Amino acid sequence: MGLSIDLCGTHDSGEPKQMHYPDEQENDMKLVTESSLPSDQLCFSSEENECDTNGNSNEERGLMEYGCPHYRRRCHIRAPCCNQIFDCRHCHNEAMNSINVDKVHRHDLPRHQVQQVICSLCGTQQEVRQVCINCGVCMGKYFCATCKLFDDDTSKQQYHCNGCGICRIGGRENFFHCFRCGCCYSVLLKNSHACVEGAMHHDCPVCFEYLFESTNDVSVLPCGHTIHVKCLKEMQQHFQYACPLCSKSVCDMSKVWEKLDIEIAATPMPELYQNKMVRILCNDCATVSEVQFHVVAQKCLNCRSYNTRQM
Repeated sequence: MGLSIDLCGTHDSGEPKQMHYPDEQENDMKLVTESSLPSDQLCFSSEENECDTNGNSNEERGLMEYGCPHYRRRCHIRAPCCNQIFDCRHCHNEAMNSINVDKVHRHDLPRHQVQQVICSLCGTQQEVRQVCINCGVCMGKYFCATCKLFDDDTSKQQYHCNGCGICRIGGRENFFHCFRCGCCYSVLLKNSHACVEGAMHHDCPVCFEYLFESTNDVSVLPCGHTIHVKCLKEMQQHFQYACPLCSKSVCDMSKVWEKLDIEIAATPMPELYQNKMVRILCNDCATVSEVQFHVVAQKCLNCRSYNTRQM
């Protein structure tokens, strides 16, 4: 998946809109590192893998004919945790975390611990490797010996990231790894994103799915916190434009603040409240101000935002 980013712009109508990332994660999240890392030598694409040793016959045999909804590949894996055979780790996790499985026995597959694979063409079980020891077929045009990942669909532009410790998709040149945030972001954000320690290593604040290995698109907010794109859109459908974690605005709200200025000017307070003053905290700039009370909203004297709360 690519990271679709959008740090929130504004529609012509003045309503806030979101900017997202081209999927940051899919079956395995995308990332980019800036240096050549030793484990990259364990990952092979169709141009540089050992599948080419026998010409194209074994590389193309069964190509894109086998696999599951998650990967096109010519092998199955034996799960080291439960010793059962599955098409891939996602198939394992879906099956073993099903509502039909007793809670005590639910678990995820530790991808790096996979040791045995079964060739889809000849059925030979063997240690993890790219080429079948029996029939010589290439079991995956992309192969990572670290993640035990096989995939015939190289259009995803897979590669391994040492920073994240897993394989990503989307092309190394399109992403960089932020070591403070602990994940990869679009190169468009390299010098502009707000760093948050371990930003991707927590659950989505809306649906509570673990973001680092999520198969759904993730958006990075201007405050640096992360959330599923679909969850952010759902928030906006309910007119919620503040980060669920820190309450900062998730996009440019200036047009909305202008409309509030007009509404407040057209709604004078009763004489009893005209001189009432309140202390407010701005969620956007963290400034404390003393302002005149109004039933509609209170504006921050520093950044002019209406994203405030009374203290």
